Amino acid sequence: MINWSTLTSAQQVDALARPAMADSAKLKATVTDILAEVLTRGDEAVLEFTRRFDSPELTSLKLSIEKRDELAARVTPEVQDAIQTAFANVKQFHEAQYPQDIRLTTTPGVVCEQRFTALEAVGLYIPGGSAPLPSTVMMLGVPAMVAGCERKVLCTPPNAGQEIAPEIAFAAKCCGIGEIYLCGGAQAIAAMAFGTDTITKVDKIFGPGNSFVTEAKQQVSQRADGAAIDMPAGPSEVLVLADESADADFVASDLLSQAEHGPDSQAILVTNSAELIEAVEAAVAKQLAQLSRNSIASKAMENARYILTDSVNEAIAVSNQYAPEHLIVQCDNSRGLLPLIKHAGSIFLGPWSPESAGDYASGTNHVLPTYGYARNYSSLGLLDFMRRYTIQELSEDGMRNLGPAIMQLADAEGLDAHRNAVGYRLDKLNKQND
Repeated sequence: MINWSTLTSAQQVDALARPAMADSAKLKATVTDILAEVLTRGDEAVLEFTRRFDSPELTSLKLSIEKRDELAARVTPEVQDAIQTAFANVKQFHEAQYPQDIRLTTTPGVVCEQRFTALEAVGLYIPGGSAPLPSTVMMLGVPAMVAGCERKVLCTPPNAGQEIAPEIAFAAKCCGIGEIYLCGGAQAIAAMAFGTDTITKVDKIFGPGNSFVTEAKQQVSQRADGAAIDMPAGPSEVLVLADESADADFVASDLLSQAEHGPDSQAILVTNSAELIEAVEAAVAKQLAQLSRNSIASKAMENARYILTDSVNEAIAVSNQYAPEHLIVQCDNSRGLLPLIKHAGSIFLGPWSPESAGDYASGTNHVLPTYGYARNYSSLGLLDFMRRYTIQELSEDGMRNLGPAIMQLADAEGLDAHRNAVGYRLDKLNKQND
């Protein structure tokens, strides 16, 4: 138990420190080498890396639509129904985000517009690892579909049998994703960013991944020949903000649902109740012993924090300082606390709103800023799959009305050609009037 009010400022920073990222210098160098190999040797390099890490006998990167559908058919009816329920909710929520174009006359004769259009080609990265993630397919595939992206390219690591999880195939089919490639890690990010003979280059890459994927996304986003990315990211995290009214079993289950993601995940409880902390610690121990991913969750819980504050308001201040990816609020009048909450990727209000709801099926997107980026990045949404652009159109009257101001500003900046582009037009209009 960490008593927040007794800590110095430096100790408070330490108490909220994230788990250390992997050796950044070594990681960066390894990923740089992988990107260079893919850029130079294309498909050959991607296949070599995939055989080494995922599927030793892999012969082709592309998964055919026929194979996608064959895999999808293996999903049980119960799981199909669950995926379709989640798909419908996520689709509904993202359709509601569709932006409105703007058309405005700013000065008589001067019309300005803002319009939105879908990105043409998007890369959707779905991690492999110890658990299939059809939910992530939907969180990326649904907004890409709703936005109207022409190409939706999905990359995911194959298993030793040169296949992907049937649940991933089924979710991809629901989202209308026909371009699926059997590769993962930094090599998949490189293939999507630079393009190969098999995988045509995309404009922007989305999706979570391990430290190699995260580093690869950062590197390709900084290159002129690379691709944009959704957001920077680190290990996943949850902060539970609770008072004495919270249910200890609920809180413990929320902490553990995050911890089972990976050994570098972080779970934090911040509360004004010492009794709750004691009850949650006991509940965590009991529930942890029953988890199938006990070894992973146990390692993650080594990074857990139980922070005691003097008040709920102080607890909120701690949460704002941490800026969690997931913020669960289990307090009396949870909704009434919203105006005080400044930084969080996604907020789960009240005792009946577990993080699992947002991860799977409530409708919100589970791709969120981590590692403190919730201070300046947003949760993934429809607009991330679109771009906006502007239009301006001046009539003759518009040029007469606005032209003199433009010329004055051009003079002030010493840009003669800018001034002349207006001046010649005004001269022409004046001659027409003579």
